[in-house]
Amino acid sequence: MSVGIIYYTSNRLKPEIKAGCWRLIQQSGLPITVNDTVVGKPGAVSMFRQILDCLQRAKEDYVFYCEHDILYHPSHFEFVPPRDDTFYYNVNVWRWGYYSKRVVTYDHHASVSGLCVNRELALAFYERRLRIIEEKGYDQLPTFGNPVWAREMGYEPGKFNKEGETALKEEWRSEYPNIDIRHTRSMTAPKINYEDFVKKPVNWQEDVIENLPGWKEPWTLVQP
Repeated sequence: MSVGIIYYTSNRLKPEIKAGCWRLIQQSGLPITVNDTVVGKPGAVSMFRQILDCLQRAKEDYVFYCEHDILYHPSHFEFVPPRDDTFYYNVNVWRWGYYSKRVVTYDHHASVSGLCVNRELALAFYERRLRIIEEKGYDQLPTFGNPVWAREMGYEPGKFNKEGETALKEEWRSEYPNIDIRHTRSMTAPKINYEDFVKKPVNWQEDVIENLPGWKEPWTLVQP
């Protein structure tokens, strides 16, 4: 069984964020397939196309999705998917408001950035997703960021939606958390306050970043 990483970026980050996140990804020691070329405007369609390109070029059986503004703890990459028909989400993640020390988390915090999955399963999903987008003309709409149609379709593979896309979906938790950096150039709204959510999260928690297990400070791991 071979395992690798797919990495995609819009190149719209502050240099220190991109460099810090990339350094930790490289420390995983896994092969990395990169797409850093945005075709058209940055947004949902561009991201889907970047992911598909990485999946097509990657050679490994299983892949971890890695995004440019997530600080991945090494324990994240220790997961081994037990099934080939399931999208696995690491839900041990805290959101960090970049211009503060405040971090928040809640139950079932499943995001594409925490995915580990059989590459062929993911490849089929994104080929189908982009075919639907093109057939409906969503790729021609003058939208940016997090458009309504993308939210309705759902970003996370494994969710049932009105397009009839279904697949198994399971959650898992790494030994130590990942840190999702919420900043002004995020594609989706930062949502670091309880009031930001229409559907209120369960088991909302707040802390400061120095208290997160496994982390000494934002860019530095606690050494064993």
